[in-house]
Amino acid sequence: MINPSMPAATQPPDLQTKLGYGVGEMSSEIPGSILVFFLLFFLTNVAGLNPALAGSVLLVGKVWDAINDPLVGWLSDRTRSPWGRRYPWMVWGAVPLGLCFVLQWWVPPLSNQIGLFGYYSAIAFLFYAASTAVIVPYSTLAAELTRHYDERTSLVSYKAAFSIGSSIVGLILAQLIFTVIADPRNKYLVMGGICGGLATLAVFLCIWGTYRRFREIESERALVERPTAPPFWWQMRVALRNRPFLYVVGIYLCSWLGLQVTAAMLPYFVVNWMGLPEHHFTQMALVVQGTALLTMLVWGWLGQKFGKRAIYCMGIPLTLIAQAGLFFLQPGQIGWMYGLGALAGAGLATAYLVPWSMLPDVVDLDELNTGQRREGIFYGFVVQLKKIGVAIALFVVSAVLEWAGLVSGGADQVTLTQPDSALQAIRWLVAPVPSIVLIGGLVLAYFYPITRERHQQIVMQLGKSSDRFKKRSPSPLRLMGEAESRE
Repeated sequence: MINPSMPAATQPPDLQTKLGYGVGEMSSEIPGSILVFFLLFFLTNVAGLNPALAGSVLLVGKVWDAINDPLVGWLSDRTRSPWGRRYPWMVWGAVPLGLCFVLQWWVPPLSNQIGLFGYYSAIAFLFYAASTAVIVPYSTLAAELTRHYDERTSLVSYKAAFSIGSSIVGLILAQLIFTVIADPRNKYLVMGGICGGLATLAVFLCIWGTYRRFREIESERALVERPTAPPFWWQMRVALRNRPFLYVVGIYLCSWLGLQVTAAMLPYFVVNWMGLPEHHFTQMALVVQGTALLTMLVWGWLGQKFGKRAIYCMGIPLTLIAQAGLFFLQPGQIGWMYGLGALAGAGLATAYLVPWSMLPDVVDLDELNTGQRREGIFYGFVVQLKKIGVAIALFVVSAVLEWAGLVSGGADQVTLTQPDSALQAIRWLVAPVPSIVLIGGLVLAYFYPITRERHQQIVMQLGKSSDRFKKRSPSPLRLMGEAESRE
């Protein structure tokens, strides 16, 4: 219940704020889910790139994207405008984000592999620059819209629900477009156009829905005088010495390495190993994401009762069981395939929910140690490491497929006969290999140190320390010394 007489920071975000923040996830997840599920398959089986070059496109784009992330985070922390620190970046990146996403699905009239590689690498370069300008500032809003432990779990649950829901919307659109349009080149281009337009629209809806709450919180924070910001290199150094932050990075990285490798291999698994038409892949992906969305409310409720790391340790084992089942699945066992997809989705929901709800708590701990609100640095660094890790993983996956003899083809050869070596590589990459990485995330989650009680202590200490910042503004050198003494 919102009380107008109370400060905004002490009240929970209203429904408009939560929905607005959730809608913003569409700008990331609609393009992101389409890319992770379809791009490698599109590059090899429609555009005609060999697997090694297709993997190199992913590597070039993601590494460049990762280089941008902490820089944009740092710059957004330092941005001063009538719209605040984050919104200008989102506004200017929205339209290029949608346009470049469309161009990612166009097959240019080039007959050689190097030309195709150059085109898709250049488009990836532009797309990820625009994507970073939107997604990193957007992601930091979770730490700026509320300061309460459980409210952040609630707020991020909206983000997670929209994340999965956006993926479902993208997959449904793909299913409809693939049913209506037969030509492989045209159907992927139309899919890119519609999904790119939705991603751009989502950015502006997010700004509209969250801006009022953001301004209320910022006006209260402005009453507290902040120390002068230290140099970028020192901020990165302090972030890397924040032990809970390193746990969150590890949990997030393991979650998405495991899940995105499985997602990238799923079309090959369904089409080449199971021998099913392409529409079964989109239906399988819809089962996974649909189940994740349905179980999101359950995990959110359990998180309120037992904590964030507890639900992660409950959920991920479900995905591990499903991945083991996929490895032993044989062609013709279609019902089992969909059942295992549903089980995987139930566990997947915690990977969407938990790491992002942990990260704002780490930002609060950093503020307690340094007196700085540096959401951009932390969020940018997390996204950077994830993208580098996923890029390297997908590059290695494509190299393994090339080594195993995967046959690539053009737009008129979407369904290809693969050698036994490639089929066995697909089975191992869709399940056992990602499972090992997910187990690493479970271990890190078990030892994650910021509990609900510890976070309450941090918030109380922040309230007390605000008086110190009102009275004086330390120099960067003094600030560095204070933070290092705490370490």
